[in-house]
This record gives sequence, C-alpha cells and structure tokens, in this order.
Amino acid sequence: MIHDIFMPALSSTMTEGKIVSWEKKPGDKVEKGETVVVVESDKADMDVESFYSGYLATILVEAGQEAPVGEAIAYVAETEAEIEQANEKASSANTSTPVTTQTVEKTEPASPVATIPVAATTTTTIIDTTQRNGRIIASPRAKKLAKELKVDLGTIQGSGIRGRIVATDVEKAAGKTPAAPAVAQVTAVASTPKATSAVTPAPKPVVNNLAGKTVPFNTLQQAVVRNMMASLQIPTFQTSYSITTDALDTLYRKIKQKGVTMTALLAKAVAMTLEKHPVVNASFCDEGTKYNESINVSVAVAMPDGGLITPVIQKANEADIYSLARSWKGLVSRARAKQLQPDEYSTGTFTLSNLGMFGVDQFTAILPPGQGSILAIGGVSPTVVADGNGLFGVKNQMTVNITCDHRIIYGADAAAFLKDLADLIENNSHSLTL
Repeated sequence: MIHDIFMPALSSTMTEGKIVSWEKKPGDKVEKGETVVVVESDKADMDVESFYSGYLATILVEAGQEAPVGEAIAYVAETEAEIEQANEKASSANTSTPVTTQTVEKTEPASPVATIPVAATTTTTIIDTTQRNGRIIASPRAKKLAKELKVDLGTIQGSGIRGRIVATDVEKAAGKTPAAPAVAQVTAVASTPKATSAVTPAPKPVVNNLAGKTVPFNTLQQAVVRNMMASLQIPTFQTSYSITTDALDTLYRKIKQKGVTMTALLAKAVAMTLEKHPVVNASFCDEGTKYNESINVSVAVAMPDGGLITPVIQKANEADIYSLARSWKGLVSRARAKQLQPDEYSTGTFTLSNLGMFGVDQFTAILPPGQGSILAIGGVSPTVVADGNGLFGVKNQMTVNITCDHRIIYGADAAAFLKDLADLIENNSHSLTL
C-alpha cells in the first residue's frame, strides 16, 4: 500500500508550510514515528514524523518549496516493490498540481523544537520526545555536526526541549565553544553622562548588499502580513497616558541584579492591573464578549531574520516577579531559536509592545487579531512637571498608548485601566515583588 505524507497544520493560522530539509532520501527505509522532514511554520521549525513504516518512495515538495496545509508532500510505500507504483502516482500528481516555489538564499535551518506526527488531517499532536523507545532524539543540525566532529550522540545529554540534543550540545561535547547567537543587545542609558574613550574609532561604512533586489517574505513575515490585514477589519481606538516612573526605576535598580528586566516588571504591572479590568483582557466573538479565564501577557519580540513574534507569559498575574523573569528569559531564547511550542505564542490575551529602549517617545500599536487590547510603551525621559502645590520639578515619565477593539471595549474602560496602571507604577511599585 502507498501512503501520503501530508503538509501538517503546525498552528491555527498556518495555511501553508515550507520544507526546510528532508531527513530521508527516496528509497530510504522509514520506521513509524521516525522524523522524515523538517517543516517551517509561521512561528517555528518542527520535525514531521511518519505514521507508517516502509520506504520513502518519492518526494513531491523539495526543500525550499512550499505547499498548502493538507497537501501531499511525499509518498511512503510499504514494500520496495511498490516504489515504482508510487513514482507513477507522483508523476501524475506533478502534472496536475503545481507546487509554489520560492527562490531564496540557502540558510542553515534552525534547530527544530518538537516532533509532529503526519496525519491525513490538519490536526497535529505534539509527541513527548522522552517516549521514543530509547531512540536518541537530536535535531538535524546536531546529527550533521556529530558526523562532522565524530561525536557519539549516545554520550550526550540534550539541553533542548524534552531532552532533545541540539547543535550546541554536540559542539560542547567536541570541546568546541558554541558560537553566541547574533542578538542585538540593548544597554540602558544612565541619566548622567559617561566618560568616553580619548580615541573614537571611525564608524564602518554601511554596505547595502540587497540594493536593487526583491527578497521574498519568510514564513513568519507572511503570517505577520496576514494578521495585519485582518486587523484592518477591526474598529479600534487609541488612548494615551503619561506615567511617572521614578518609583519603578528605583525598584528596577534594586532587583535587576537578580535577573529581573524592565519588560518583566511592566508585564507584571499590566497583569495585576488587568485583574481589576477583565473587559480589557477580553476578546470579541460572534456571540458577544469572551472573558478569558487567564491573564496571559504577550510581548512583541523582533526576530533576527525579519518579522516579529509574541511569546506569551502564562498567568502573569499569578507568578512572582522572579519566576516571571526567568520564564520570560527562556521564552525569548526559544523564540529567537524558533523553538517555541504553539501554546507559547498563540494563547495571549493582552499584548505589550515596547519600543522605549530604542528612544521612541510614543507610538500606536496595531491590534493583534483575537485580542481586545495592545499597549504600546514609549521611552522614559526627564520631564518638567508640577505637583499639587504648584511647584515644578523634574521627574522621569513615559507615555503609554493603548489600542482597543471598540466592539467590546469603550473609552471609559481604557481610561480606567490606564489610570489604575499609572497608580500602581507611581505609588505601589513595591507590590510587584510581593
């Protein structure tokens, strides 16, 4: 019998996927549950397993090509004698169904995060990699490195999700220092000027190697385009508020040595405020207003190769600030390695977008589909303000701007939320660590 391997749906918004790499060649023996292909979804690269044992007879969609969800991408023959029959079936399929192809620069695939069994439906199931009958589970990149460096995978303890062996594990086992990921670092600027070196090196000229070229969108960027177009159908409004951050800044200086970032503090403050304003944490549905059971704060993160993703801090109102900070650090690391699980990027109920670290004073964020609100956070700057006695002074302030779905949230709701958020940050910042 000949079985189809289908393009799986790796997320609820995925309509098509791109083949990153095939782990088997036509004619290779395939065991049930064995990784056959790595597929790029709109959020991550994931292993796809076969539901059948047999032989990979023919590949319909080559690496670098795309196919719609649910479309056959390869055939598995149960016996060697059926391989030729599968090739004939592939020939007829190729003449009737063209495959979308993108010409892109070849890049090294990111380490996959989870294994997905292939089914004839668009429903996928995440398989725990610890339940593989003793088989060694490693990313394709790790397997390739192990061969090059002559490292036995059986001697390595994986550091990936559910014990998966990733490339850095192999490099460490071979005595090589893993290369640090190229992630832009943002350094906070102190309020007082710092001494500079006597000799300032001349800046290197910027070379635009893409001048005159058209670069196709990657899968993540395509997902962003679809979401932004969907957002245009939602009636929204924006409301701004200036918040004095002196107390929050003082708290941050006390606990940043314990690994707490300003993003974690802001996420915690927002989550605590949402407890008082459930409608701001709600979302629109055809039946009415859907009040979410949990407060899951999404935070926008720019990806190094283009696009953005919004890792989700689950139940951010319930976690203490130190656990929340550790969770956020892990989410960012996995997001940039394209290793997030679906529930780590698709379950947000409220979103933060922070451009303050880039010096942006204020901006308006676009509402993500499926949520009722998003908060845009600007930078902190010294501002001359008057107190209740008419005296002037200089305080640090930031401007936040909330965008809301006007079908379920009204101006008064947004204003009340911002007022309580400001009161928490200005007068009760200490409660963020309780």
